[in-house]
Amino acid sequence: MAETGNEKARTLAEKEWEELGIENDFMFGKIMRKAELCQELLEAIFPELEIGRIEYPEVQKSIAEDRDARAIRLDVYVRSASETVFSIEMQVLNRGNLEKRICYYQSLIDLQLLDKSVDYKKLNDSYVIFICPFDLFGTGRHKYTFKNFCAEEPKIELGDGTGKIFLNAKGTQEDVSGNLKAFLDYVAGKKSENDFVKRLENEVRQARKNREWRHEYMTLRIRDLENREMGREEGIKIGEEQGIKIGEERGRAEGIFRSLDNLLRNNPAVGVDAGAVMLGIGSKELAEYKKARGLVS
Repeated sequence: MAETGNEKARTLAEKEWEELGIENDFMFGKIMRKAELCQELLEAIFPELEIGRIEYPEVQKSIAEDRDARAIRLDVYVRSASETVFSIEMQVLNRGNLEKRICYYQSLIDLQLLDKSVDYKKLNDSYVIFICPFDLFGTGRHKYTFKNFCAEEPKIELGDGTGKIFLNAKGTQEDVSGNLKAFLDYVAGKKSENDFVKRLENEVRQARKNREWRHEYMTLRIRDLENREMGREEGIKIGEEQGIKIGEERGRAEGIFRSLDNLLRNNPAVGVDAGAVMLGIGSKELAEYKKARGLVS
């Protein structure tokens, strides 16, 4: 007997959970709830800062300052002993908008940090960190730090207390500490004997045994997968209808491509290949999709 849509979604979600790693934003957010691990990661990213004790204002923070504005949900949102705020996000898919996205994240964080009638001098220092399994800037660095400087006098820093950092798990330079390099290698799927990574691995194994977290993940993923399947069917239908005018095969392809576009737009943590598997897209259609979207050289 063939699986129903719900059964298929559950099977896929169960398989995903058994293989879920630190590079998944859901898993990363859960693992970073352990304060000592989160603090150690921040100390590796910011060796120049005194992180000290950290606290979690909210376990997983959502920010929407205006009902018409785009809301954000932060994977990890913590505050150090010095009141510096850190947001750490897994960004596994490069949609060509991460530079704008990180600026938007920081602006919303600043908005919600400063109460009305409070002097701007009271605004917390804040950093937004994007962890990426690709080199966004193509120089081989593991870490790209951006701050505000004067274009005419580069030695003059604005001193607004903000910073934006992109971490590259595919870095090749010897430019970061051992712990940070080992962590980024771990995100990229490489094995390591580093003590910090070993403890992270153990936490991931323990997390997979957490029934509450498993249920939470399964609920979210089954809903997403069912929605994606509905979108796929609708997309194929639209594509086939368009095919009357532009050719049946081309129309069907456009419908499938649109379904995959929608899945990736709503689930940034899902890669193109994994998304194609979820939607049942074959290797030929996947190759055509990558070519059409400029994802192959």
